[in-house]
Amino acid sequence: MLTTSKLLPQGQGLAPALLKRAATVELDWDVRQKSRFAATDSQGRELGVFLPRGNVVRGGDVLVAEDGSLVRVIAAPQAVLRITACAEHGSAFDLMRAAYHLGNRHVPIELQPDHLKIEPDHVLADMLRAMHLTVVAQQDSFEPEGGAYSASGHHHSHGDDLGHGHSHDDPHGSGHARTHDHGTGHVHGPGCVHDHDHGHDHGHAHQRSH
Repeated sequence: MLTTSKLLPQGQGLAPALLKRAATVELDWDVRQKSRFAATDSQGRELGVFLPRGNVVRGGDVLVAEDGSLVRVIAAPQAVLRITACAEHGSAFDLMRAAYHLGNRHVPIELQPDHLKIEPDHVLADMLRAMHLTVVAQQDSFEPEGGAYSASGHHHSHGDDLGHGHSHDDPHGSGHARTHDHGTGHVHGPGCVHDHDHGHDHGHAHQRSH
């Protein structure tokens, strides 16, 4: 097994030609948030990764093996929920509200200007649809936002134990699909009854986007 204990964030300082020739390894978020893990790179080599505790690996980072060889990390596609504002009745503020409520539940979130991404959770999906948002399941890379006070600005780790150790139950009841009055007299979610016809729905967790 080839071991590595050095990580170059985004291949900083390396020439593009070196990065192009480097072996690659595809890792999903469950693996990349750990400090220690095993993987197999594109050349078939078994890697043993031993990073300082608290480090996370991002797509585009480069691992430096003990023999000096480079391994470029690719964020592997995985199951995620893509969250967007309702195209006809929503606004960017809806995404802000969603990020706030998800953050209160300590959920890892990837933040993009026009959408959010979280790991699959049917309770949260129902809550988000009730909040006027469109939720679609798809396969995509996942790069959740890190803590504001982390060294890299991108760190979010649950430790080596993949159990999150938290509940999605909301003590105020908002963890359940609720009706939020936006002045339109309707709620967006599966099985809801609309007072007017949208001619569209807000996505179900089993939908896939290509």
